[in-house]
Amino acid sequence: MNRRLTLASSVAGAVLVALDGTVLTVAQPSLQRSLGASFAEVQWTSTAYLVAVASLLVFAGRLGDRYGQRRMFALGMLGFGAASGGIALAPDIGWVIGLRVGQGVCGALLQPATLGMLRLAYPPDRLAMPLAVRTSAIGLAAAAGPLLGGALVSGPGWRAVFLLGVIPALAFGTAALAGGARTKTATGPALDLPGALLLALTLACLVHSLVASGAVRAAGLAAAALAGVAFVRRERRAADPLLPPGVIGSAPVAAALGLLVAVSAALFGTLFVETYVLQRDLGLDPFQSALRSVPLAVLMVASAPWCPVLLRRVGARWTVGAATASLALGGAVLSRATGTVALGCGFALLGAAFGTVMVAATHVVVRQAAVSVAGVAGGLQQTALNVGPVLGVAAATALLGAGARSALLVLAAVAVMAVPLAALLPGRGVASLTRSAGDGVLDGDHAPR
Repeated sequence: MNRRLTLASSVAGAVLVALDGTVLTVAQPSLQRSLGASFAEVQWTSTAYLVAVASLLVFAGRLGDRYGQRRMFALGMLGFGAASGGIALAPDIGWVIGLRVGQGVCGALLQPATLGMLRLAYPPDRLAMPLAVRTSAIGLAAAAGPLLGGALVSGPGWRAVFLLGVIPALAFGTAALAGGARTKTATGPALDLPGALLLALTLACLVHSLVASGAVRAAGLAAAALAGVAFVRRERRAADPLLPPGVIGSAPVAAALGLLVAVSAALFGTLFVETYVLQRDLGLDPFQSALRSVPLAVLMVASAPWCPVLLRRVGARWTVGAATASLALGGAVLSRATGTVALGCGFALLGAAFGTVMVAATHVVVRQAAVSVAGVAGGLQQTALNVGPVLGVAAATALLGAGARSALLVLAAVAVMAVPLAALLPGRGVASLTRSAGDGVLDGDHAPR
């Protein structure tokens, strides 16, 4: 698979997942009425997917490192497409929830591979632009998703929403499977199955507890803490740990992951609160509210291609630090904004900042990782971007009782507190800490083109 096809496949996988999440939100009310489901059951169509994907991302990345990134990408895409088609034909809500779990498993297989394939195909000093293209595509998908979903639900119905990605998933999955058939059967360290189980349990309990409430939340957090402690103890004793020390022990990688969690939490928490501000406090309808937030999507898409230029000129440290501070400023502006111009400025700051942080921090995580653990690095990055929004929305829900404006300022403060982490990122001209003779020389999963 050459670099252009690798980039196209990576973008297709990322866009498919992004579209699925946004169009589902639009389709849920119609789905509920059509299947006679309760509100709780419909909520589980999102929760089941989220728990499945978040708990398996790192292990799926490890599978890609061992058996081939293209092979995992192919299996994930084919499975995701098949599950989507199954949901479109589902006779009741139970089938929808079960197939959403299957989608989550397949999403976990393909998401780390979309980054792992790029790390294998591009040398470290040329990774930033492919990551920027990928991020811009995600931004476009997130912006187009609600509009496309609304059109499909209003026309053919909610089932058409799930048919949207079937053909692209099967096409890209089949192409990748044909190429992945030539990869080696297994390479690298043995799989740490007990560690994978403990990490999956930790993340599943954490994510489920954050979307739950009351005693369920408390029990879930306690279970996540216990499983997390057991996981750490297991990793310290394991001969071949699930999280290689070279990845998780790297200060730049840890800082970049922390920034991704904090920034995505601040962004999605802010968007959750701002929905109430626009519709409840300012009296706007959903369509008018969506128009006010258009600058976010536009600036997210536009900022991503500029990020590689900033990385070359000032380095990840200043790029991410300034962008994180800008995101906090955007949240602060929204906390006081009521007019169209002020709202547009606040959303524009959020979009430009998040697009920049996403590209730059992802670049640090993927570039710092050796080729042999590119999948694990991709899994960690995807986990951060799945857990962060859940944390942000959970925090926003709790903070709304104190007032929307106060909640927005607290979420902005979360971004401010993350700014010092940028000091641990590479500066201008700082080489990757893990670059070796193997960088840019691809293993059996890819051949340079």
